[in-house]
This record gives sequence, structure tokens and C-alpha cells, in this order.
Amino acid sequence: MPIGRFFAGIGALLWRPSDGRYLVLKRSEAKDAGAGTWECISGRVDQGEGFVEAVHREVHEELGIGVQIDFVIGTEHFYRGEAKPENELLLVQFCCSVREPADVKLSWEHSECRWVTVQEAEELLPAGHWLRNVIRRAEVIRALLPTELLEYYRVQGLEL
Repeated sequence: MPIGRFFAGIGALLWRPSDGRYLVLKRSEAKDAGAGTWECISGRVDQGEGFVEAVHREVHEELGIGVQIDFVIGTEHFYRGEAKPENELLLVQFCCSVREPADVKLSWEHSECRWVTVQEAEELLPAGHWLRNVIRRAEVIRALLPTELLEYYRVQGLEL
């Protein structure tokens, strides 16, 4: 079997500790894939860049703020658009705490943003929407993650 190529990507679900809300973003109509749909921060990992670096770069590029990476929510394999090799993406989804004050400045990539509770996300996003699952999973992990392990990740980071 020939060796293929694929992109690596990150997702960053932002959580605001002060009120326990998550940031959801509406993709700009100018985007080539998923225009007008709700998402969290996402982007490709650049050549020579690690996943953690990509999270910080993408959050800064898309919102102009800093974050603290708390934990990995999970991984995903998908196609950005049509299911063909050049659209294949392997993604690591992170949950991040925003650093207060979080004065979000939307880039051209998004037309709208909302800080939502889990219940508000359930009402906003259609049934089966991938972001509903990501938010639910982040809530479960946050509830089950021992404080000591969360602090360890915050101090030591997630990369080996």
C-alpha cells in the first residue's frame, strides 16, 4: 500500500471559567468549507509546528486572545469537504480556558460568536452536530479529571 499524505489539525473548544460557558463561532460565508455553520476554533498544523503551538497560533489569529490548554478532548479523522486524499485531516481536539479578560476580536473567518452554556449549545446546534458531542465530552472530562492532573497538565503541558 503506498504511503499517503494528510493534514494534521487542531480544534480548540474555549471555556470561560468565570461562568462555565463555551465559545461557539459561526463560520463566515466567505469560507470555502462549512460556510455559515457553527464551530469552535479550528485549523491546520503548519509544517514544523506542534499541536500545542498550533492551538495558540490559531486562537490568536482567529480571536486575538490567549488561552491555557487544559486537556485533550479526543481525536478525529475526517475530510474537509469531499472525501478525497487532499481533504483528509487528522485532528486533535483540545479544551482550553480563556485568560480573563477575554476580549474576543473576530477575524474574517467568523461572522458571529456566542458564549453558551451546555443547555444553550444543545438548543443552538442541530441534533447530531459534532460540536454538541465535543461540548458534552468536555463537560464529562472536566467533571472526572482530578484537580491534581489538571494542574499537572497546566504546568507540564501536554506534549512529551
